[in-house]
Amino acid sequence: MGECNLDHSLEDVLRKLESQKDFLPEQVGERMRQFLKNERTQQTLNELFHLLKKYDLVSEEEREERNEKLIKLTS
Repeated sequence: MGECNLDHSLEDVLRKLESQKDFLPEQVGERMRQFLKNERTQQTLNELFHLLKKYDLVSEEEREERNEKLIKLTS
């Protein structure tokens, strides 16, 4: 994933999560929804957004890598 200089708001992340919910494992999506109920740093929001970005278009192997990163980030 390339670097992005844009800051993504909580609303951006929640919209992206919603748009990818049919492709994410249910437990990962639920974990993220719970995690986002509390205030998060801008860096964390940006990381979450980019892990979700085009999630539906990546290979199964890439999805597994992203899932691991999402779980680690929301732990």
